[in-house]
Amino acid sequence: QVQLVESGGGLVQAGGSLRLSCAASGLTFSRYTTGWFRQAPGKEREFVAYIRWSGDITYYANSVKGRFTISRDNAKNTVFLQMNSVEPEDTAVYSCAAGRPATMHSDNYDYWGQGTQVTVSS
Repeated sequence: QVQLVESGGGLVQAGGSLRLSCAASGLTFSRYTTGWFRQAPGKEREFVAYIRWSGDITYYANSVKGRFTISRDNAKNTVFLQMNSVEPEDTAVYSCAAGRPATMHSDNYDYWGQGTQVTVSS
């Protein structure tokens, strides 16, 4: 019933920008924190960022802080991840997730999207 659908991934050159979207349905959007996670080949899933819709508070992993920006559009039930100054190390499958607590730990999120591939060349 609850569905999260990511879009916007693709191939981008190092130093470029990409904007990911996550469209949510089947849940009370304003009640949930939404996070972005990523998983690179051969690595564990890692936290990227979250946004608390109730207080509009954001939190970022140190690896992306200053380069990525998470935002929301409650009218469209959508959360975004603006990726600037991307690096080859950013290459991964990016997934969005929804949960009630504000946390960087993936096991505390209740709902997950299927993910979208981001590949950074050079």
